[in-house]
Amino acid sequence: MELEALKSNAISNLNSLMKNEPNISTGLAAIKTLLKTLEISKATTAIELDAELDAVVSAMESTDHSSTSIRSASNLFRKFISLAPADLIDQPDFVNILNFYNNRGRIFIERVARSRDLIGKFSRPFFAHSTRLLTHSYSKVVLSVLRKAQESGVDLEVFVTESQPNASGKKMHEELTKMGINSTLVLDSAVGYLMERMDAVIVGAEGVMETGGIINKIGTLSIAICAKMMNKPVYVMAESIKFVKEYPLNQSDIPEEFKYRTSVRAGRKDLSSEHPEVDYTPPSFITLLFTDLGILTPAAVGEELIKLYT
Repeated sequence: MELEALKSNAISNLNSLMKNEPNISTGLAAIKTLLKTLEISKATTAIELDAELDAVVSAMESTDHSSTSIRSASNLFRKFISLAPADLIDQPDFVNILNFYNNRGRIFIERVARSRDLIGKFSRPFFAHSTRLLTHSYSKVVLSVLRKAQESGVDLEVFVTESQPNASGKKMHEELTKMGINSTLVLDSAVGYLMERMDAVIVGAEGVMETGGIINKIGTLSIAICAKMMNKPVYVMAESIKFVKEYPLNQSDIPEEFKYRTSVRAGRKDLSSEHPEVDYTPPSFITLLFTDLGILTPAAVGEELIKLYT
């Protein structure tokens, strides 16, 4: 299939998944789109297939969905499927290799689909009755974790920031209320006032960096700093497909494609006056990360990334 047609199909498939499967993560939608590409690929060599996958990833990153999640999930998916035995790689018939990649891709997706259940299992002992939690923005994995805790009989009290400028916290508050979880929507500016009453901060992440820090909705850093000053733990809930091979040391090190939507960056050279959508929270402000790989300290993330890519 022509690359332009592949790119168009990829964008259509990604948008359809995000629209029709409300609980799907951006990363999982991205790798399902890559698997779809493998299933329809007519490539006859590894070089042709790499060109097709490159085009699809580029197309997905051109949408307004999280570039951080798309990049990390796509890179890990491609690494996983490429771990083929040498005798298979040497075969002249590329169809056999494509079939192998397809099978590996399905295995990878099955593993990713279990991620939230595992995160919920690992985090459950950290939540007791009447635990007061502060969360920021809208996170599907945090929702899943809180749902699991509720289903196990734990009564939680959750405070949700409005998460301006797009007020994504309002959606989080509405979902928690529908689930029957005691939820209060609060102003972003009220974080300092409320923090002394909280037992912990719980947030998701668009990307977990090699440093052990995270890229997440703008305002996460401010909340983490406040929590650190008041000796409150900050827990991050994130699937391992969000692990990114990036090593930012400060806010200016965040790639522009992570900070701004594609529609915002299009045709603009100067973004200095544009409001970034995410910030970088360094590992020093994070207590633990709950992932499908287990409970990690920020310092352990780099080692896990090495394992994922080798």
